[in-house]
Amino acid sequence: MSNPRNGDTKPPCLPRNGLVKIPTQPNGLGSASITKGTPAVKNRLCQPSSVPAILSPALAHRSDLPIPSLASPLSLAALAGVSSPPGASLVGLNTSEGSEQPSPERLPGSPSERQLAVDEKILNRLFWYFSACEKCVLAQVCKAWRRVLYQPKFWVGLTPVLHTKELYNVLPGGEKEFVSLQGFAVRGFDGFCLVGVSDLDICEFIDNYPLSKKGVKSMSLKRSTITDAGLEVMLEQMQGVVRLELSGCNDFTEAGLWSSLNARITALSVSDCINVADDAIAAISQLLPNLTELNLQAYHVTDTALAYFTAKQGYTTHTLRLNSCWEITNHGVVNMVHSLPNLSVLSLSGCSKVTDDGVELVAENLRKLRSLDLSWCPRITDMALEYIACDLHKLEELVLDRCVRITDTGLSYLSTMSSLRSLYLRWCCQVGWAPRDGWSPHHLALGRGKGMGCSCCPLLTTTGLSGLVQLQELEELELTNCPGATPELFKYFSQHLPCCMVIE
Repeated sequence: MSNPRNGDTKPPCLPRNGLVKIPTQPNGLGSASITKGTPAVKNRLCQPSSVPAILSPALAHRSDLPIPSLASPLSLAALAGVSSPPGASLVGLNTSEGSEQPSPERLPGSPSERQLAVDEKILNRLFWYFSACEKCVLAQVCKAWRRVLYQPKFWVGLTPVLHTKELYNVLPGGEKEFVSLQGFAVRGFDGFCLVGVSDLDICEFIDNYPLSKKGVKSMSLKRSTITDAGLEVMLEQMQGVVRLELSGCNDFTEAGLWSSLNARITALSVSDCINVADDAIAAISQLLPNLTELNLQAYHVTDTALAYFTAKQGYTTHTLRLNSCWEITNHGVVNMVHSLPNLSVLSLSGCSKVTDDGVELVAENLRKLRSLDLSWCPRITDMALEYIACDLHKLEELVLDRCVRITDTGLSYLSTMSSLRSLYLRWCCQVGWAPRDGWSPHHLALGRGKGMGCSCCPLLTTTGLSGLVQLQELEELELTNCPGATPELFKYFSQHLPCCMVIE
């Protein structure tokens, strides 16, 4: 593994909204984003860690051997108990060639404590307590720590995000040199997100990443200028890619999809790409017989496209997200439910022409649904919720954000849904949780799961919200910008829902 050149590095960036931004270095250290968990879970994961209980009392209370965190990054010299030289690196998975890493003999404390500090069995347990950014700092301490932290198990679920300017080093003569990606290969990253890249950048990535041919399973290209030729080369060379995302890429065409898509792809996401329309869906349906997941945000896709899916895809495809497909109507829903009868996850978010009749078709024909997103569908009314409650007995998650015609009457229908675990009602301006006809909000049988979102609902009162304390298995409650959410209410929730994370 190559060592980076001497020089200053950028200071560590603090985590924001679940994203852990890591400065690029010549050793292949890029940016990593956390891709799993709810925003609340991500924020908790990125908080500075406390000293785990498995540390010995002697080490846990030593002020001269602190545990590094994002709040106070430590230099190698500080960890070793000596002064930091000018320009010492603070963040990175490898130190510079000229910097001296502390050996176990130089660590402070008794010999037994020094042995404990490099014991791989202890370290393998200890490092699970730290976030991705903290692991990058900890990997600087010594070779023993870096050897443990470079194991792929510590990086599962993280996707490196590489911007164009981070892919090259500028040499003294002004020439550019592609960065070393060996550090990524050692950690076993099998998915990448490339931002703002061109066809040439993708070719350079393929040539320089040791695992690109077979080891990369997922590729995401965002705001990139990839053309039909670049897309074809990428999918031809990277034979291991089974998950592909194209977002904000406006230079490839539908002809490029016809010439590039390979039957091995099982998950495809296309969003904000201006050249995607019905013919692109035809290419997807005919060239991807093993498709299990399709995420599509395309403003020009019509009802006709949803009839293109084959019988094979009707058997294999379990996730379909149609976001902001403005031209889709109830006729398109008819085509969809007959072409893809085995869906378990469906999103019609932003499909503003879909009405209650379309929801009725979904409820009657897609009985396996576990997640349904109807957010930003302004024509949905309480009648749609009655259809959902009557037929979708396996539904676990329901998203109704911006369904402005939903009222408390519609929510009362959901009381019979024993499988429902998560309900989101953000910006539902007619929801007030007003008890009526023997029904009150606590009759919702929300089980243990993600929770409930009630942000920006102007009619929600403190009295109505207080009834939610009877949902004892609720794990997360979102009340952002909710007029009825007072400091007294939050204190009440903390006392009566101790296991629930309330987002103010």
